[in-house]
Amino acid sequence: MPGTPGEPDATADLAGFRPRIPAAEWNDWRWHMRKRINTTEKARQWVHLTPDEEKAIAGSAGKYRWSITPYYASLMDPDDPACPVRLQAVPALGELTEFPGAEVDPVGDMHYRRTNRVVHKYPDRVIMLITEACPVYCRHCTRKFHTTDVTGTYFRDDEGGSFDEDLRYIADHPEIRDVLLTGGDPLSYQDGKLEEIVSGLRAIPSVEIIRIGSRFPVLLPQRITDGLCEMLARHHPVWFNTHFNHPKEITAESAAAVDRLLRHGIPVGNQTVLLRGINDDVTTMRTLMTELLRIRVRPYYLYHCDNVTGVSHFMTSVEKGWEIMEGLQGHITGFGVPQYVLTTRIGKIPVAQPYFTPTPDGLLLRNYRGQEMVVDAAAHPITEPDAP
Repeated sequence: MPGTPGEPDATADLAGFRPRIPAAEWNDWRWHMRKRINTTEKARQWVHLTPDEEKAIAGSAGKYRWSITPYYASLMDPDDPACPVRLQAVPALGELTEFPGAEVDPVGDMHYRRTNRVVHKYPDRVIMLITEACPVYCRHCTRKFHTTDVTGTYFRDDEGGSFDEDLRYIADHPEIRDVLLTGGDPLSYQDGKLEEIVSGLRAIPSVEIIRIGSRFPVLLPQRITDGLCEMLARHHPVWFNTHFNHPKEITAESAAAVDRLLRHGIPVGNQTVLLRGINDDVTTMRTLMTELLRIRVRPYYLYHCDNVTGVSHFMTSVEKGWEIMEGLQGHITGFGVPQYVLTTRIGKIPVAQPYFTPTPDGLLLRNYRGQEMVVDAAAHPITEPDAP
């Protein structure tokens, strides 16, 4: 990219007609947060908006928040409304269309909410929804209620409020050994406030693992500073999951952010969402997974897109997901293949096609090329054999 940020006296000359930005500002994550794009006028400085995009922006007013960091906007193709980065960031008319079966909370966060912030769905782990704020309000977000004007039943931010009730719940349930901080994006907080929360969790003897779920490495990698990484490293073991959806999001800046986390002993995994028109083909997904491995990010989940109100237009069929998984299995290294899951009120359900079928003669096995063989039932019994 011409004028790549980061050189001492460089400026970011982003696609010619876009703003020229001094490197000192470009490399400051707080500048990006202050300068987020959240109006039609600002967006026009970065892309040539289509009439449909302008209608969607207007229709989103009072319904769904939207904002885009200048960094993420710099990855958008200014002339192509089908750009995979642009589709994730700019409101679309599909968000305003009703789809059969769509729900505000199909994964059941509110059903399992035990405090305003703590969601306790699994026996040994919880999530804490510690903020509604995000650097970019992704159009496909499962928790799109965070970006709406819905009030009452759903989680609402309590800016500056106490986390005592949430920490007390976790401390009172010693079976909880793993806590995931999410939201919104936890790194929207300044380091000091985030450390208050992390240190509060680390003071609970039963909490063994703290996880951070953040899209900042993708949306604003300048946020991943040495100071942030040093703070998190003081509270190990800390794990980090991020959310790359397309190879175009893997840049020199995002790779450097990942490297900073890794150098501070923080493992980085990735959770991709299968999105219509963005990554719903084998070539794109295979490239994404191999590029993630190149920057030392471990693919973790491939989520089937949930039928969330305002998100349904991104959904694909499960059959499409199977096709993509078939195109990954055996074609890239094993630890580069994510687990394909459908998130429901009863948990994350693996929905990959089986590579075996029980038969009277044993297991009928199939490999990624479609070749088959039967494994002898005596050598590999399907059920527990009787004791000799």
